[in-house]
Amino acid sequence: MISPAPVQPPDTAAAATQQTRHRFEQVGDVKVFYREAGDPRAPAVLLLHGFAASSFMYRHLIPTLSDRYHVIAPDLPGFGFTEAAKRGDYAYTFDQLAETIDQFTVQLGLERYAMQVFDYGAPVGWRLALAHPSRITAIVSQNGNAYEEGLGPGWAPIQKYWAEPSQANRDALHEFPTATSVEWQYLEGVVDRDRVAPDAIALEGWLVSRPGNADIQLDLLLDYATNVAKYPEFQAYFREHRPPLLAVWGRNDPFFLPAGAQAWKRDIPDADVRFYDTGHLALETHGVEIGAVIRAFLEENVK
Repeated sequence: MISPAPVQPPDTAAAATQQTRHRFEQVGDVKVFYREAGDPRAPAVLLLHGFAASSFMYRHLIPTLSDRYHVIAPDLPGFGFTEAAKRGDYAYTFDQLAETIDQFTVQLGLERYAMQVFDYGAPVGWRLALAHPSRITAIVSQNGNAYEEGLGPGWAPIQKYWAEPSQANRDALHEFPTATSVEWQYLEGVVDRDRVAPDAIALEGWLVSRPGNADIQLDLLLDYATNVAKYPEFQAYFREHRPPLLAVWGRNDPFFLPAGAQAWKRDIPDADVRFYDTGHLALETHGVEIGAVIRAFLEENVK
């Protein structure tokens, strides 16, 4: 009789490290909610979400990376479960968001880190890179823009608001911070809608609809003009420092066009630019494929 092979005990310490933790960090007057997994001694990866999302968008990517990396995904002020002061007591601008997240990384001891950015997370990340270029080990951008040619037709009414920030133009955008708009952003340009988790749409739709949040989101929409104004500064950073960069792009995104991803080749000729047949939130529909590409990119460039 052949004896069965001995069962190897699980590495419970490693499993516990890889398990995603849900935590808060007090940063000034902001109580930042974040997801964390991986060994704190491992190379760090900071995941920055954008609009129509929160750190929840990285729920599948975190375990894909956490056996090799220390992965941290905060909710930006005004999003997710981060608790920030009301409008008027906290400045809902991209400069202020970046300042809060910068201090958050300091308090967590992130001396060097790779960044994965998406949508609003991109201009927050670009500000971190400008302020501390030596801290950035690599960049992954999933529909996180830095070039004017990347701005799609979805920006037209917002650009009108930038040019004339009147109450009438603000009111014309009243549907943007609503659950209906969130659902549209998750589904527009998606070929196979069965891949989009309805719980993601429901969660983000509920979060954006909380009392007082609409005005916060409209403030950020107006302030997005400062990001476009800073595009030349961001591009100068790319040219000077040439960080390893991977762009993974939903080519059917109504807000950020493929031309915005291709433009990186001007400033970082070795940039790896890839497109997927999906919309704005490409990780929702192509998370397995994109996750594998991100992991391979980090393994090659982050030691």
